[in-house]
Amino acid sequence: MDGFEAIAASAVPLTGGYGGETYAVSAAGEDAVLRLYVRQPARAAVDVSLMRLVRGLLPVPRVLDAMPEVSDEGPPYVLTERLPGMNLENYLETAGEAERQRVGEQLGELLVRLSGMPFLTFGQFVGRELVIESFGAGGLLQWFNQHVSDLGLTRDQVTSMEAVIDRADELAESGVDRVCLVHSDFNPKNLLVDPATAQITGLIDWEFAHAGSPYTDLGNLLRFCDDPVLGEAVLGVVLASGLDLGDRVVERGRVADLWALIDLASRPAANPVAAAAHTLITRIADTGDLAGGRGWPDVVH
Repeated sequence: MDGFEAIAASAVPLTGGYGGETYAVSAAGEDAVLRLYVRQPARAAVDVSLMRLVRGLLPVPRVLDAMPEVSDEGPPYVLTERLPGMNLENYLETAGEAERQRVGEQLGELLVRLSGMPFLTFGQFVGRELVIESFGAGGLLQWFNQHVSDLGLTRDQVTSMEAVIDRADELAESGVDRVCLVHSDFNPKNLLVDPATAQITGLIDWEFAHAGSPYTDLGNLLRFCDDPVLGEAVLGVVLASGLDLGDRVVERGRVADLWALIDLASRPAANPVAAAAHTLITRIADTGDLAGGRGWPDVVH
């Protein structure tokens, strides 16, 4: 049995990311995470380069070993250290106000760091050199039309959504056109925290990262956020950072998040996140309002 086979023999499946591809393992006497790239083999090289690019700037794990290319030996894989801490989504269920304030401030700092990592063009990363290629998705209305048959909306709801998208496009055109590193799944399920100190210890699952809008990760984080303590702490740091994000920052974040929200809402409702996204899209269509009933924060943001 070679080294990789010995590691794989200790594998315990982890939730998150692609099901059935991520495992907790033991490697060289330390806890590690083994990610197999079966569904998206070309993504392995991208993830290795991204983690090495941001290491020391963001709380990402060290790459211990990797075979980022397809070979006869099996699918590409990446072996990383297993970061300490518990899932932030679980932590927030019982965290007090002071702890949620502290976590929110750190999340704001991470958003500022991501927004400060610039790229020249918008698109998806390809290969270990992180070449950027266009998504080729067209505009937001075209994206909506590609998914509308799976959303189960009435004709009136579709018309309402088209009007929302038209206003969203106008707002997007008036925002900053700077391109930055986007995690694209920036929410508590992909963050780790030390429960004893409320210190963020990890930002994981980078499989959707791309070069894109500085509003996208903010919109993702606030998509289902109903905690004004956490949310206002995030916004306080972002708005005080000196980043040029213009006005109506939360609304711009919601515009940027519409792409992912539409995609999620069109997936089978057995997935709880997809079900929540569908509920939100339906509220947006019913109200004709991008907020979709999300009652905070104050419009000054």
